[in-house]
Amino acid sequence: MQVATGKVIDGKVVVDGIVLPEGTVVTIFAKDAEAVVRLSPSLQSELEEALDEADREAGVSAEKLLERLSKYG
Repeated sequence: MQVATGKVIDGKVVVDGIVLPEGTVVTIFAKDAEAVVRLSPSLQSELEEALDEADREAGVSAEKLLERLSKYG
């Protein structure tokens, strides 16, 4: 798994900095300047705690994560 950014040019997503093989399946999260996410104070706190925890963790590669998840089906 890779994370990359890009932009739509002539109706196609052009990814910056990496080359993906033809037929690669991708998931796109589009930024919407008009969209606003409103969270309750408790959800906001939970999100901030999760982000802080993620910053403290060393992390794991996508390959290792997928390997671990594969045992669940």
